[in-house]
Amino acid sequence: MNATNSCHSNSADEPFTTPSEEYARYAAHAQAILLEESGLFKHMMNTLQGSPGMKMVGNAVEAAILEEFREIEHQGGVIGAVERRYQRSQIQASGYLLERQIGDGTRPVIGLNRYQNPSGDWPEVHMIRTPKEKKQLQLDRLREFERRHAGAKERCLDRLTNVVQQGGNVFEELICTVEHCSLGQITERLCEVVGRFRPMV
Repeated sequence: MNATNSCHSNSADEPFTTPSEEYARYAAHAQAILLEESGLFKHMMNTLQGSPGMKMVGNAVEAAILEEFREIEHQGGVIGAVERRYQRSQIQASGYLLERQIGDGTRPVIGLNRYQNPSGDWPEVHMIRTPKEKKQLQLDRLREFERRHAGAKERCLDRLTNVVQQGGNVFEELICTVEHCSLGQITERLCEVVGRFRPMV
């Protein structure tokens, strides 16, 4: 991508196990989607370090939108265009053109008409699970940590609460808090102070 120092794609099975060859290939193909399906990057090889290609694409999109506006205005505005079924006809024409381009290969779609998997099968993910003994070891370490720092816990959490309420540097205070408090203890206190995020649906 333009002006990128590095471009990295994770494998789909990486959260569960060591990346497999198949999913590493899919991750690489994800970048091929950007390169080939968009058709933009041939203009964006940092010629002037300012992405002249993106400016060209933006200008082309703007010109096409203004042309549509002019056509709709010519037909009497949005209501007039709806009565003449203009929008529906444009959507149908666009859909037909897209399918025709995919069919004849002029519009590349990774995995469909370009870079197809010879076997046609998705690889099976073999998950590596943490043994119960290691889980218990971590729980024991957490309980021991909380026991050793029980005397300083409330003092540190109160200081963190005060910094949050006064709008201070929370990150700086957290560096001190984690010396004596677990992540669960810190999260519980912060939820009491600022609440929990609830997305607006």
